[in-house]
Amino acid sequence: MDRKIYAVVVAGGSGTRMGSDTPKQFLRLAGLPILRRTIENLVEAEPAARVVTVLPRDCVKVWKEMCIAESFDCPQLLVAGGLTRFLSVRNALERIPDGAIVAIHDGVRPFASPSLIRRMLAMMSETTRALIPVVPVVDTLRSSDPALPDPDRARTVAVQTPQIFLSEDIREAYRQPYDVSFTDDASVAARMGIPVTMTEGERFNIKITTPEDLVFGEAILSLKRP
Repeated sequence: MDRKIYAVVVAGGSGTRMGSDTPKQFLRLAGLPILRRTIENLVEAEPAARVVTVLPRDCVKVWKEMCIAESFDCPQLLVAGGLTRFLSVRNALERIPDGAIVAIHDGVRPFASPSLIRRMLAMMSETTRALIPVVPVVDTLRSSDPALPDPDRARTVAVQTPQIFLSEDIREAYRQPYDVSFTDDASVAARMGIPVTMTEGERFNIKITTPEDLVFGEAILSLKRP
């Protein structure tokens, strides 16, 4: 598709579940901030992508200073997030024009491979308007409510990011009022009637939210080192 590509990197989290005073996106994996690793993978996949980094308002200056101190010179449009992820993404989308492709990605998913991102971008078209990566669920599932049946593992998948959309579609979808059923960007799009296509994700495309995830992340990096 002949559309400009924007990468919205949502990095609005805190370090609460990490037990750290440092926001999790700024924690380091093998010496580099998680957020930097995430952005580098996106730019490696699509060097022409315009990066929009969404941060808590009080973290914008911190990230600028980190980029300068570490000579991380990737051009970025920095956007202050809102009180929720929904509002943060909405703020970013209002800065993106119609006629573009938008990849919305968690700032703490630093292992989405450039090959996955390139493959997903190549799949986008006027008919494939929303695309999400998924992986099979391998654990046995049980409902916490005894009145409800257990989920069918064979028909259940785990959803990852990046999630990719046509800009005019997803921006309009994010102008809806917030609903508690909005668990990710695809659920917002689906509420507007936008068909969502699934594609195979990657097992190592983990979201780093706990100290255990940092351990897993270091292990993944060790496998990638020559």
